Amino acid sequence: MFHLIWVLIIGAVIGAIAGAITKNGGSMGWIANIVAGLIGSWLGEKVLGSWGPNVAGMAIIPSIIGAVIIVVIVSWLLGRAKK
Repeated sequence: MFHLIWVLIIGAVIGAIAGAITKNGGSMGWIANIVAGLIGSWLGEKVLGSWGPNVAGMAIIPSIIGAVIIVVIVSWLLGRAKK
């Protein structure tokens, strides 16, 4: 139970960092940050491997890179949908 909570917290932090890097995460809520962080972590570790420091079973650096990719893609898709 506590591991799940820890994973959600770290996912939110990773998503918030990715939003800050891309400057597109300001309008994202905390649920979107968690989702971006968790999906980004999965994507980053699949593409880049599991290297660097690990927190809650997530490799931080590949996770942040993956979350940045997710935030950029979602922002681009939502931007196109508004036009």
